[in-house]
Amino acid sequence: MIALSLTEIAEIVGGQPHDIPDPAVQVTGSVVYDSRQVEPGSLFAAFAGEHVDGHDYAQRAVDAGAVAVLATRPVGVPALIVPDVTAALGALARAVVERLGTVVVALTGSAGKTSTKDLIAQLLQRVGPTVWPAGNLNNEIGLPVTALRATGDTRHLVLEMGARGVGHIRYLTELTPPRIGLVLNVGSAHIGEFGGRDKIAQAKGELVEALPAAEEGGVAVLNADDPLVKAMVSRTRARVVYFGESTEAVVRAENVRLTETGQPSFRLHTPSGCSDVTLRLYGEHHVSNALAAAAVAHELGMPVHEIAAALSEAGSLSRWRMEVTERPDGVTIVNDAYNANPESMRAALRALAAMGEAARDRGGRTWAVLGLMAELGDEALAEHDAVGRLAVRLNVSKLVAVGGREASWLQLGAYNEGSWGEESVHVSDAQAAVDLLRRELRPGDVVLVKASRSVGLERVAEALLGNTTEGEVTGR
Repeated sequence: MIALSLTEIAEIVGGQPHDIPDPAVQVTGSVVYDSRQVEPGSLFAAFAGEHVDGHDYAQRAVDAGAVAVLATRPVGVPALIVPDVTAALGALARAVVERLGTVVVALTGSAGKTSTKDLIAQLLQRVGPTVWPAGNLNNEIGLPVTALRATGDTRHLVLEMGARGVGHIRYLTELTPPRIGLVLNVGSAHIGEFGGRDKIAQAKGELVEALPAAEEGGVAVLNADDPLVKAMVSRTRARVVYFGESTEAVVRAENVRLTETGQPSFRLHTPSGCSDVTLRLYGEHHVSNALAAAAVAHELGMPVHEIAAALSEAGSLSRWRMEVTERPDGVTIVNDAYNANPESMRAALRALAAMGEAARDRGGRTWAVLGLMAELGDEALAEHDAVGRLAVRLNVSKLVAVGGREASWLQLGAYNEGSWGEESVHVSDAQAAVDLLRRELRPGDVVLVKASRSVGLERVAEALLGNTTEGEVTGR
């Protein structure tokens, strides 16, 4: 963060200094809400969570080098007392971003946000200092914490914006007003909370509504292949740039194909020229993510040949998103267990099927270890059934449905599509899945592990890779 005195911060957030011997002392480090991440010069934000209260760690934070604590009550160490730590953090982020004048690039969508954010970051850092969130820090806490990592040298600030309801993205854009806004897609993620795809589109479109007018430099980057995203053109004053495989897209892909290992290759077209791209990422769904990143980079002046080279070299910066690891015995584990919704589940299965082509040549099989897709509301049964059916249509060798009712729907969908005998199985939990896989995996097999984050199926992948104590699956 840019250096600010505690007096300046108190004025910005409306805080009351408490136990501060020298209000002129400056915060020169990062703003954090985990005391284990404190460094000298930090400001520690104390949040009272359901299970842990950050106020209890105030002394530890100061001992580790924090200048002060942002808190709602006195904590026995230097603190700025505010009514609401979340609101104060947001106010501080807005003030810092306004002072910096950096280019803010914000993106949203039902699927692919984090992967696309990682791609954009790897492109833009080639042309100037760039700050972006680790993982998916995309809410009212994670976004300002990311923004406060920007310094006077920061040229680009890339921010991911998530939403669980109408109005959430509007609030985030007020904290860090973007100049470039990207909408990837409108899918079924959180459809149970939103109440329908139209409501999801309404919420995602708040991003383009917040952009400056075209004459002020505002740019809306929209997916021409998604009708609900494309329709957002009527909701923005910004200049619109379309990406996709549609002929209407000015940044588009042609001749899309997959390598024998499931990595997309295509011809990238932009208004300034064309170049070939072969991604290191797995799955055809990453073509859309790459085009979105390319459109943003092109708008910020990056030449097409540099965009293509950067995309071809870019990898995943976030954990448990199509992480592909080959064991010494020839078994390949694809850990995509960070989260799941119907769109991302279908994309992962198609990637598994593509990887399976090469696996079959080696005598290997494909395994889909799948679990709950959360927050689907009334659509849950139909969507889980459809995923089970798709696994069969894609000739996935073995489906392992893990968990309770929703997992049984996955298995039933596969059964009704024609998966009988031992081609699909329903197991109770992650440990049962690990036990089954340990008995039956053989060299050349490819195993996809995917479910919503609450299921914790990454534990299956970790156990299969030998990353747990004595190979046992444990809770977290």
